[in-house]
Amino acid sequence: MKNLKHFFKGFIDRKGNYVFVATVSARILSLLASIIALKLIDATDLGYVIYALNIMTFLIPLSGLGIQQGLLRFGAQLNSVTEKKALFSFVFKKGLIFTLILSAAIFILSYFIPLEFPQSAYFLRWLSALLISMYLLEIIKVQFRLEHNNKKFAYIEIFYNFLLVIAVFVLGYFFKEMGYTIALILAPLLTFLWYFKSLKINFKSAILPVPIDLVFLKYGLFASMANVATQLLFAVDILLIGSILNDSSLVTAYKYVSIIPFSLLFLPGILLTTDFVNLTERILDRAYIKKYCQNYMLFFTLISVGIIGVFYFFSNFILSLFNPAYIQYKSTFIVLSFGVSSILILRGLYGNLLSALGKAQVNYWTAFIALLINIPGNYYLIPKYGILGAAITSAILMWLSSIAAFIVFKILHQKALK
Repeated sequence: MKNLKHFFKGFIDRKGNYVFVATVSARILSLLASIIALKLIDATDLGYVIYALNIMTFLIPLSGLGIQQGLLRFGAQLNSVTEKKALFSFVFKKGLIFTLILSAAIFILSYFIPLEFPQSAYFLRWLSALLISMYLLEIIKVQFRLEHNNKKFAYIEIFYNFLLVIAVFVLGYFFKEMGYTIALILAPLLTFLWYFKSLKINFKSAILPVPIDLVFLKYGLFASMANVATQLLFAVDILLIGSILNDSSLVTAYKYVSIIPFSLLFLPGILLTTDFVNLTERILDRAYIKKYCQNYMLFFTLISVGIIGVFYFFSNFILSLFNPAYIQYKSTFIVLSFGVSSILILRGLYGNLLSALGKAQVNYWTAFIALLINIPGNYYLIPKYGILGAAITSAILMWLSSIAAFIVFKILHQKALK
């Protein structure tokens, strides 16, 4: 317990409590923005925007071709804030060019790619600009983290989501679905403009502290692709349930039964968002990394045991909050919770440590292979067990990919220390 106290003291010292409050606030405000949009806009018209937005959700991690991920990892290895600002000035410009090209490509392709809802193509063209505004927002958040200013990072997160709520309310009220679309684009852009000046970046810096070479770009691209593959991994269950069982009510049931287990994934995200720069700086400090891992795993093992225990004994009550009919899916709920515990204990930690070590490609290939196994696994288990089959497939893959991340990190870290 003494080690855990020291562990959390470091977390608080790095302003992790601010990141925690910001993350929770962001989730609440984001939900509020969605509710406001639903109240103000016709459901059918809103559906067209949401369909286009779902497409963009998978593409946003690729903004800048992930170069901001490279800034986070390689910038953390620099010794001074001056060097980090100099690297930012070069990365910012290159990433913006990549993003503009990708945004233009989406805009043009929207005229030719057939969508399930043709009306969504119009909103997809508008939302192609979201790539640019989200890139600008994410890269300043990265820079504040690099400068060990997690407090400012947290303020940005809250400011952005609060601004999003206001923009959705005002623009949605007056301009309906078009106003909602513009609000999504404007909120990150205005947040960037408000906070960017406080970074005090000198774009005339002539010294590049780290070469933006193939290694740099490859790292960022793989880190971004890993995010996309992971999102697909979570989305494919719902797609296959709909395809195999051909029952929209079961798709809805799985979506709601999985909400609470998957919502727990924000917990390791808070800790690792706070500590990633620190971990990258000290990735070759064997004793520090070992102690950090021990404390992290102990904490999340205790959390996981507690969560699974609560879910096991109170699952009927929890599921009845959504719909009393969902109580019959108690086993699915418990299995998903067990699977998520692997990410809490292992995958979140060792996936981030692999990135800190510069091995983002391992995370991508792990997620990609899991995705390939997921599809035949679901085709075998869903017809036999219904939505429980999808949960079993996901839980097995979550544990296998988590154990794989643990083993591969241990091997690669040992090599790096030699």
